[in-house]
Amino acid sequence: MLCKRWIYPHLLLLAWLPFPNAHAKLFRNAYVSFELPSQWECSLDGTEWICSSQFKDSAREAIIILTAKEIGPQDSFTEYEKHLKAPRSYVSRQFNKTVTSEVLHVKQTKISNQIWIDGFHLGSEIPSFYTRYLASIRDGLAILVTFSAHKTHFTKYSNEFFRGIQTLQIVATKGLTQQQPSTVPLRSQNETIGPGIGFNIPTDMMGEEGLADEESLEPTNKNDLLLGIALILLAVGGYFLIKLNQKGRRKKS
Repeated sequence: MLCKRWIYPHLLLLAWLPFPNAHAKLFRNAYVSFELPSQWECSLDGTEWICSSQFKDSAREAIIILTAKEIGPQDSFTEYEKHLKAPRSYVSRQFNKTVTSEVLHVKQTKISNQIWIDGFHLGSEIPSFYTRYLASIRDGLAILVTFSAHKTHFTKYSNEFFRGIQTLQIVATKGLTQQQPSTVPLRSQNETIGPGIGFNIPTDMMGEEGLADEESLEPTNKNDLLLGIALILLAVGGYFLIKLNQKGRRKKS
């Protein structure tokens, strides 16, 4: 029997229909461009571009991160595919226990005539977040773009992520890696890109306030469920009490 966690996100991927998004804008840096939701902004944090919603609550639900590096000996499409096919295990500071990601798919895909290694994980960067990885190589540059959203809100961002991925283009010019780091911040040549490369995840997505903390979500969901069950039981109990009262009145009459 196929796992529901495998079927669910793949059905969502099939639902990403390629229609124009009137509420999108073009983001472009020195090496890549793509359509970004109009209410999102991107900022440079070290060697990463971090994109999220301008609204505080929504900013905790989803994130897009871009990074690039000069190609090293470990950079190849084969190595990226191998790296993405391996589940990632790490100690979650939220749960204080080891978390192992689920690999949902890894494949080669072509976007704008460029080959990308396309990987999809659950819990590889932040617990309870789906993350889509797009990794590619061109003109001495290795590029990684990730699209992440909490599993509770994944459908909310699925179409926007689809548009971002379908409009993804490498715009880097030859010789970009020879420019000054202050002009084009790049990761070290010796680093590996893929799950667990050490992204600077915003702290408000990681702490007790963040959606990454499932324990902050589950009690609410459970309480809602228990409240719903209690209301149903009260309604059923009230129904039978009314029926019993009616029967009692009939007997007296």
